Amino acid sequence: MWELYLILSILIILFSVLPKIPNTHWVFRVPDFGKIQIFVIAILTFGLGFFLEKDFSWTIFQAILFLLIIFHGIVLIKYTPLYFIKDHKPSHKASKSIQFISANVYQFNTDFNQFVNLINHCKPDVFLTMESHSDWENALKILEKEYPFQHKVTLENTYGMHFYSKLEISESKTHFFVADDIPSIEIHLKTKDDFEFVFFGVHPPPPSPTEEKTSKERDGDLLSTAKRIKEIKKPIIVVGDFNNVAWSKSSILFRKTSELIDPRVGRAFISTFHAKYRFLRFPIDLMFHSEEIFIDSLKTLDNFGSDHLPVYCEFSIDLVNDNQEERIDTADAEEKEEAEEMIEEGKKEDGEREAVVTE
Repeated sequence: MWELYLILSILIILFSVLPKIPNTHWVFRVPDFGKIQIFVIAILTFGLGFFLEKDFSWTIFQAILFLLIIFHGIVLIKYTPLYFIKDHKPSHKASKSIQFISANVYQFNTDFNQFVNLINHCKPDVFLTMESHSDWENALKILEKEYPFQHKVTLENTYGMHFYSKLEISESKTHFFVADDIPSIEIHLKTKDDFEFVFFGVHPPPPSPTEEKTSKERDGDLLSTAKRIKEIKKPIIVVGDFNNVAWSKSSILFRKTSELIDPRVGRAFISTFHAKYRFLRFPIDLMFHSEEIFIDSLKTLDNFGSDHLPVYCEFSIDLVNDNQEERIDTADAEEKEEAEEMIEEGKKEDGEREAVVTE
């Protein structure tokens, strides 16, 4: 049992330290995804320690585990209802409720009908699909009568993106901020009660041993989006498979650069990937919004065959209520300079992706 305790303790220490090293290689970035799991395993290992023989080594490891439990707990508690934030409500001048669904459909998932049924059941005002290629586009045509406004970026490289809306699209753009095969979409919408807002859909590549060796393109793409957001003077929502977690350095820098709010704070982790493995599930499908957006509901929905759970959100727009302004953090001069450097590094990085990806 001592051997198990020792191995677990060393792994917990290693996975806790690696993300703090300023290196973009996936080895240093991926452990950040598992902070929740590391926290749980650290508690269990700490408890296991009390059943072992106590000596000097035991004291050292128990002390380190205790400190790491506190370290991870301080970060993670912010994304639970235990972390108190003021629950600001929209005023009577707010828009009517708006719903959206964001889903990484998994390009190789052929259970199209299950997703169509999900949309027909939930009836969101808008929905976004990621990893949607030509087969998915054809399968979703059945919904186009109900969702007459669309913006499609059909790619076969697992980075396709489709947006469908009941709300009027006044303007839409596809950005390729760091690479010509990694799109981000910018959709300007108008509600039926004449409120305007902008919806961004993002899906940067993940740092991993099987995809991008570093996080440079991911971080550059996200921070380019943040920079673009600052140019827009409308209520904004950013949604997508960020391939990142809210507590990572680049996510925090994105939030500060864009001056948006993370609705998970004080609410829940809302973990989405991997859909089939509950304990190995990470919150990488993120959302951020401007202060005019008031979230009523944010949650995951049932699995429809993808490796990601879909995210559902219900919100309203209030242009006269500035109570949420206190939740906005801004980037200082050093952070702005760092963001610019990360954008340039992302543009220089060559992802070397295939134009057509097969399973």
